[in-house]
Amino acid sequence: MADRVRVAVIGGGVVGCSCLYHLCLRGWTDAVLLEQGELTSGSTWLAAGNVSTFSTSWGVLKLQQYSAALYRRLAEDASYPINYHVTGSVRLAHTDERMDEYRYVLGLAHANGLAYELLTPAQIRERHPLVELDDLKGALWDPEDGDIDRAQLTQALAAAASRLGARVQHFTKVTALKPRPTGEWHVTTDKGEYLADVVVNAAGYRAGEVMALIGQVLPIATMSHQYLVTEDVPELLARSARVPLLRDPDVSYYLRQEHGGLILGPYEQRATAAWLDGIPRDFSNKFWPGDLERLEHYIGAAFKRVPVLARAGIKRVVNGPIPFSPDGFPYVGPAHGLNNFYHCNTFSFGVTQAGGAGKALAEWVIDGGPAWDLWSIDPRRYTSYATQAYTLAKAIETYQNEYAPAFPYEERPAGRPVRTSPLHERLAERGAHFGVRGGWERALWYDGKDRKSVQSLSFRRARHWFAIVGEEVKVVRERAGLMDLPGLSKFMITGPGVEGYLDRLLCSRLPELGRIGLVYALDQRGHIVSEFTITRLHAEQFYMISAAVAEHHDDDLLTRALPADGSVHIERLSERMGTVIVAGPRARDILGRITKADLSNAAFPWLSACHIEIGSATALALRLNHVGELGWELHAPNDYLPLIYEDLMEAGRKHGLGHFGMYAMDSLRIDKCNRGWKSDLESGYSPLEASLDRFIDFSKKDFVGRDALVAERDRGPKRRFVPLVLTEAGTADVPYCSSVFARNVNVGLATSGVWSYTLNKSIALAYVRSDLAKPGVELEVDVLGERRAAVVGREPLFDPENLRLRA
Repeated sequence: MADRVRVAVIGGGVVGCSCLYHLCLRGWTDAVLLEQGELTSGSTWLAAGNVSTFSTSWGVLKLQQYSAALYRRLAEDASYPINYHVTGSVRLAHTDERMDEYRYVLGLAHANGLAYELLTPAQIRERHPLVELDDLKGALWDPEDGDIDRAQLTQALAAAASRLGARVQHFTKVTALKPRPTGEWHVTTDKGEYLADVVVNAAGYRAGEVMALIGQVLPIATMSHQYLVTEDVPELLARSARVPLLRDPDVSYYLRQEHGGLILGPYEQRATAAWLDGIPRDFSNKFWPGDLERLEHYIGAAFKRVPVLARAGIKRVVNGPIPFSPDGFPYVGPAHGLNNFYHCNTFSFGVTQAGGAGKALAEWVIDGGPAWDLWSIDPRRYTSYATQAYTLAKAIETYQNEYAPAFPYEERPAGRPVRTSPLHERLAERGAHFGVRGGWERALWYDGKDRKSVQSLSFRRARHWFAIVGEEVKVVRERAGLMDLPGLSKFMITGPGVEGYLDRLLCSRLPELGRIGLVYALDQRGHIVSEFTITRLHAEQFYMISAAVAEHHDDDLLTRALPADGSVHIERLSERMGTVIVAGPRARDILGRITKADLSNAAFPWLSACHIEIGSATALALRLNHVGELGWELHAPNDYLPLIYEDLMEAGRKHGLGHFGMYAMDSLRIDKCNRGWKSDLESGYSPLEASLDRFIDFSKKDFVGRDALVAERDRGPKRRFVPLVLTEAGTADVPYCSSVFARNVNVGLATSGVWSYTLNKSIALAYVRSDLAKPGVELEVDVLGERRAAVVGREPLFDPENLRLRA
């Protein structure tokens, strides 16, 4: 007979034990952890144990900051001692670009209460006396960096969970998983069976094997990672305090003290994948022979930087498996298409992130979502395109670039293309340079040149495509532009119960027949979960569109809200239908040459939709766009897209029709203050905070999050979304999550920043304290360490009466 538990956690590394611990802290003590070997016998066993807070991701930085704080508290518990050394770290910079990255991260850190500092070369020696200063531009100081005994940490988490009532089962291998119609999971092991309300896959590099038990594929690859441990160094033995951890990302290694010696850990260009034919049945507490030839370059560079290292003998080389996702971030959150099944696995920095990940996982399970928006580690960010071949190619590329600067606008080539529009080759012939959104190749800009040209990467504005994008913006504003926009998530929702279903799911009013609306789904806190463009095609038929990357996220949202009586049906159209946009003052003239449909304002007003014939093709034409001009989105089956494209190009020849890409669209949409999903809109904000009051229908008596939203309305939101206009151009635009200040007080956060070619100014979108969210208020924004004056603008910044959209 199956043993009934509330939750079963699969995997006994530091992450699995953190999940168990945090579930127990929230009262879910009827829990069991299932580990096929001993605790810490996988990647945790051979981890170096570094605990950094540094990240260029806002959410991941918060997660790692929580880990470090948790470990400090645990280490203070004398009943279960943990060796945890908070030494701080010096992160070196050889280039101006690296210093720009540090200026950006410094802003993120300060906004989260971390006392990071930028160091001059002379100040580096004050923190780390063994470092040579040749060719350095400076460094970043992280006072909370350090290292921890990963086995002691794991055991402490497991022991604390056990004291709270959880069970830890060693040498217990999960052999089968089966969902039951009632929502529970039947978990079969070689030591017995469990009936669990919830399952958590925390199986580390074996997480893919767990998913294979239920017929799912997890995008995961295993990389070989090495570090070497030296004999004692006299200069270290002579010191009373440990030296800070040293990171040299421009060379790609870290160096830290281990007892009286040092650990040198490089991320190699000769990245080596392992277990391509499957993981051995038992690899507990094992590692591979070292391969010092792969490390020669890094060892030589470290010898020059810290000469005492050259005089130390090598005690041992550790070479073991680390799991990697395509982008190097872990998977934390619900599994797509499965009820009561969660991921917390594929950590390439497991010790660093385990504490925060366990907290977030418990919040997913108990609260329906984490306290911080953690989309960057949500498992649903990857969909079916993330095949084994793609995952391997990206994992190798990510490993090689582990320490590379996190440049904005960088598009890495490995594994591409995987998803392309039927127009891809036509656009390439016209000089399109492509980037990836949700796995789909999209044109970023056009220059008519070899699209294999080297990217110009910088945190500053002087990129080689800057003037080109300005010309594309000009085409859209003055004539008309054409954009291929593949990969939008598309759903057709039908059935007799559809109106009630959508009214309950969405806080917004549903559109009338033939009309289009912008609508929002919330969580129980009244925070934004998803944004859709919705069109009512018939009384019981709605066409819903959302971001390309949201495909699995929004599929789950829509599916899990379906009524049990079968009165609503969802048809998924993302792969079958594409979108071509024509927008600009001459859009009506161009489209009118190839369709007999009446495109006049009287017959086809703004925010309306109907099916039209374009030559021999049929498209659903939506009169709306993201760029703030007269225009239409043309949604059609993929087979029709080449016909529509060629007809538009021919009709547009005499009207100056040109192509525009994603970079131009981003500048154009921020002119109009149009929000981006998971940049300007995320689960950390409510629609009231996002200044989306006009999209909330408070007359509806029942929608998800209504009570929380009403309470917030009554007391007033603490912050509001506003556009900012910087009063001086500077050399850089506002980076994501830059802090906003009023008289040296941090009063907000910027979420988008670009150069507006229309306004000839640097502009941004931001959340600021409500009392400051008024046009004309003077503020400052942190732009790569420089306070830049800004003024709150009126929304939208361009064409505030929407006259051009209504033209």
